Amino acid sequence: MKICIIKLGADGDVLRTLPIAKAIKTKYPDSKISLITKGDIAELLTGMSYLDEILEIPYQGTTIFDILYNFDIEDEATTLAMKIKAGKKYGFCSDGGYPSVFNSGSEYYLNTIFDDELKKSNRKTYQEMMFEVAELPYNKENYEIVLNEKDINYASNYANKNNIQGNHLIGIHMGASSRWPSKAWHEDKVKEFILKANEKGYKVILFGGPNETTKHNSLYIDLRKKKVNLFINNPNNTKREFAAVVSLCSSMICSDSFALHVSIGLKKPTVGLFFCTSPYEVEGYGILKKIVSPLINQFFPEKMDEYNEKLVNSISIDEVLNAIEQINPR
Repeated sequence: MKICIIKLGADGDVLRTLPIAKAIKTKYPDSKISLITKGDIAELLTGMSYLDEILEIPYQGTTIFDILYNFDIEDEATTLAMKIKAGKKYGFCSDGGYPSVFNSGSEYYLNTIFDDELKKSNRKTYQEMMFEVAELPYNKENYEIVLNEKDINYASNYANKNNIQGNHLIGIHMGASSRWPSKAWHEDKVKEFILKANEKGYKVILFGGPNETTKHNSLYIDLRKKKVNLFINNPNNTKREFAAVVSLCSSMICSDSFALHVSIGLKKPTVGLFFCTSPYEVEGYGILKKIVSPLINQFFPEKMDEYNEKLVNSISIDEVLNAIEQINPR
């Protein structure tokens, strides 16, 4: 049996779609599963035993599949789902230029995208909704990020180069895309948290990408002047290198972001900060402690794309530090 899965969306969403792929493989153990995705997230998916083939767009294949699952509503994915031939299709398609569904199990998730009241009242996780799309029972199947020898060596070299030792290393990733500028904790809060954590004997790796380089370098210089032991990842890390450095941490602090899903995939105790996106949609698998802004209902979902200074300052340092001390005690 040949099965195709389309998932082209945000990198974190690709990771949290993996449990569905695992469940599909369990249901059809003799199947060949091909995942179509895009970007460098593909490199992080190698080593998953339930994915037989990872393809990237533009997809030009002519394979006729027995089953196709499309878990994206964006035009690029729905157009591709319409183009690929398959005996049975689940998920999202295009109807007159608008997103529609192949099957009734996909209707609820699609409605949450366009109905703010339903989005606000929804208490289903993303995984639960995607299992409904696939018409599979959800048993909180998890996912894992599999590090290879090269990844492990990269992490080891990073630790040796920075003289990182001990079991109380906190990773902090507070990046946010331009789409949701209020996802990230305010940089002044991050700075004050690092100072307090350092006083309690924790060390910190500050994670970021190219967009955070200037801000992180300034923070690094300022804190090093205060004799704070702070480390920074290479902002040009590949996805696998990023995950390798996260694997060094004993705990992580993240916004609702790719880093959070990497941390969960590596089974790291994680503190997730939610300012303008739904905490209910994120499956924590028993290792995620969620801290939700007291102002979230003023912004989610109607104003989740706006930046608000009061909002990104609305979670306290002590609340986050207390959470870290619970999951990563000194």
